[in-house]
Amino acid sequence: MVKVDFGKTAGCMKPVHGVNNGPKTRMFVFDMSAHFKDAGIPYSRLHDTEYPYGSGHFVDIPCIFPDFNADPENPASYDFALTDEYIKAIVAVGAKPFYRLGVSIEHAPKKYHIFPPKDFDRWAKICAGIIRHYNEGWAGGFRFGIEYWEIWNEPENPPMWQGTKEEYFRLYVTAANYLKRQFPGIKVGGYAGCGFYANTRENQSDFSKGFITYFTDFLKHITAPKTKAPLDFFSWHIYTDNIGEMAAHAVYVQKTLEEYGFGKVENILNEWNYMDAAWAARDNGTMRSASFVAGMFCAMQKSPVGLGTYYDAQPAMGKKFCGIFDVNGPRKPFYAFKAFNELYRLGREVASASDLDGVHVCAASGGAQGAILLSNYEGESRDVEVEISGMAASGGVKLDYYHLDDACDLALKRSEVYRGDVLVPVVALPKNTVALLKLAGNLNRL
Repeated sequence: MVKVDFGKTAGCMKPVHGVNNGPKTRMFVFDMSAHFKDAGIPYSRLHDTEYPYGSGHFVDIPCIFPDFNADPENPASYDFALTDEYIKAIVAVGAKPFYRLGVSIEHAPKKYHIFPPKDFDRWAKICAGIIRHYNEGWAGGFRFGIEYWEIWNEPENPPMWQGTKEEYFRLYVTAANYLKRQFPGIKVGGYAGCGFYANTRENQSDFSKGFITYFTDFLKHITAPKTKAPLDFFSWHIYTDNIGEMAAHAVYVQKTLEEYGFGKVENILNEWNYMDAAWAARDNGTMRSASFVAGMFCAMQKSPVGLGTYYDAQPAMGKKFCGIFDVNGPRKPFYAFKAFNELYRLGREVASASDLDGVHVCAASGGAQGAILLSNYEGESRDVEVEISGMAASGGVKLDYYHLDDACDLALKRSEVYRGDVLVPVVALPKNTVALLKLAGNLNRL
């Protein structure tokens, strides 16, 4: 059975339905702005923006500051033009930019930008110029109030960093300390780790096991007296088709942060997607991946993760990485984002639980409104009894049933009015489908 108790709060709804990139991509040709608004996308992380190499003009340090030997204090040294337009499009849809300071991944045989900077102090000053432009209006800039500034991405991954571990640690310490002195109000962190698969999968390579020691060595380094550095958030990644694996990683990250005195540091999952162990995404964009995405939202909401960004919202990345859009608009997983946003906008999570294999649940309340998200990812097809309690005794509750399946994109299937303290509606939930229940009436006394 699935149980939801509107009389018990479980905290605030979290912005776990963010994305990487968008809404205007491929040199502004593909415009998903209306869909970003429709799904209430809360964050857009800027990494691999206009892949590859930032198309020479977007986000990456070499794109914005093309001559590394130029003066970081001179506005003429920077080329902000297209990144300005990109970020303005994010802000226009109500999302917040999450800015990765560094470069995009390079898979080609010849590498161009993924080497350690020639001068770490100068690199930090260049980053400061970018922050000043977007947050303080410098160089004809803006006051966007961008909060999250991430130092590099996946430095333990050779296509992202051709330096040593020690060189990345030194870059982080140099940049994080400098940027926090210059801008005390921002959040600085990283390092957008590859993930911790060796904890959850058998027969992992030494390379994968190294991801774990990289994490602990990083935490040791930035807590040592001579190399101490601030860490406002720790970001990490996972590509999987196993929702439980994500939850295990989230718990591992949290426990490890706590062991090193970083218990209050934000735990951020800012790259994730549907991907099987063979690194294939054959079902991405289908209802199987849509039910996975909805289940991930439920699981992230109940996990230590505080913020999430799906990779990726650029249609040109293809369905392997962009399961939510093609060039014409939304695919099935997009509607899982839209469904979760119905809970997120209500603000308050309420207690919910499922003892059914494959069935994930999350619920939220906002005054006289409530919503319950159900996802059956790879479970058997079934009619699910949902016990709803914790409501006020008087009056009735209207319950609207929306379904996401091969035939429907969150279509309203039926509406009913219930009376009483406890409701037990039955929801048809075939394998790899999603249901959204919206309630209005005397829901709770919170």
